[in-house]
Order: sequence, then C-alpha cells, then structure tokens
Amino acid sequence: MKITISKENYLKAIAEAESEGETVIAATLVRWLDVSAPAVTMAIKRLKRDALIRVAPEGQITLTKTGRAIANRLLTRHHLIERMLTEVFGMEWYKVHDEAEHLEHAVSADFERKLIERLGNGQNCPHGNRMGVDTPAARRRRGLKPLDESADRERLSVVSVFERDRRLLEHLERLAIRPGATLLVLGNRRGRSLALRVDGKPVEVTRPVAGRVWVKRA
Repeated sequence: MKITISKENYLKAIAEAESEGETVIAATLVRWLDVSAPAVTMAIKRLKRDALIRVAPEGQITLTKTGRAIANRLLTRHHLIERMLTEVFGMEWYKVHDEAEHLEHAVSADFERKLIERLGNGQNCPHGNRMGVDTPAARRRRGLKPLDESADRERLSVVSVFERDRRLLEHLERLAIRPGATLLVLGNRRGRSLALRVDGKPVEVTRPVAGRVWVKRA
C-alpha cells in the first residue's frame, strides 16, 4: 500500500477535526481541506479500501489503528517543524503553520529524531497547542476555556489559538493576542464583541474570533 501525500493530508485532517470536537463526515473534509465533494468521495473510497478509515452507516468517519498511526506521525512532524522554524530560525509564530504544512511530508524518521534531540518533545507549538490530538474536553479538564466564555473583569492568560487559519493568526497578532499574552476582560455582552485590554491598550474582539482562543486565569 502506497501512502501518498494526499492520503496523509486526509488522515491528518480527520485527526485535526476530531481534536476540535467535530464529528467527521464527508462534508467536514470538504470544508477542512477546501476540496470538492466528488474529490472527497473518491478519497474516502481509497482510504476505506486501504483499511485506513472506517465509515459508519450514518456517514461518520473514524481512523483505523493504521490510519491513526499515520496521522499521528504527521501531527508530530508538523509540530516539530513549527518549533524548529520559530526556535531555530526565528520565523514569526503566525507564519509557521503554512510552512509546516508543506515541509511535514518531506521529514524522514532520521530527521524527526534529530529534531527531537535538538528541541525535545514536551513543549507546545508556537500557537500554544500540544503535540498530537488535544480535544476541547481535554482542554477544559486542564482548566482552560474559550475566550468568548469569559466574565467581566476577568484577568486571563492566552494559552493556545486555532492555527489552521492564517488570516485569523495575523489578526490576532495585530491585536497582540498571542500565546502567553495577558488580557483583562472589560466587557462581555452576549451577542456582541468582547471589550479587552491587552498590553495596556483597549481592543475589541468578535465572538467568532474569541471562540478560537483558549485561555486560563492569569
């Protein structure tokens, strides 16, 4: 069985969607990978034929043991590349996800070991995310919550942000909302933007953006 870059992308997308708490169906992959529905249908047939995924009667897609091993390998290499680009080469944190998407397929097992020797494997990526799959439920068990659930006058520390949206990351960078930043919630009204103070400056964040930022009490 040949594992192509396309297959790797599909398997990793399934694991990543699961890590965001989504139930994965064909439409999920259309959205996550920005491909056509017919292309996803053909890919699902190939992945199922190769015993890399299971498809339930109602359409839910899950990874088999082999499929998950491949996805986890890609997630690990992606994580290490992001860290290498920031920690070794000094690339801006909001740029490294896109670079890692291209480079992760070219990393050999030997190079992966060298990266782990150089960087270690216990640190978060530049976006504050753990290596591998980290679900919303797991984050909440560690005391984290999305920023849009914050209360007035709460002082919070940014832990992690959703990394698959370059425009979102650039927007957060302009607002100085990045992992490690401390912010004060000035006002959180249901259905309206959040008023924050970040680095001493007043900032407004829409609720969809705030829902992509995970925080903890400062």
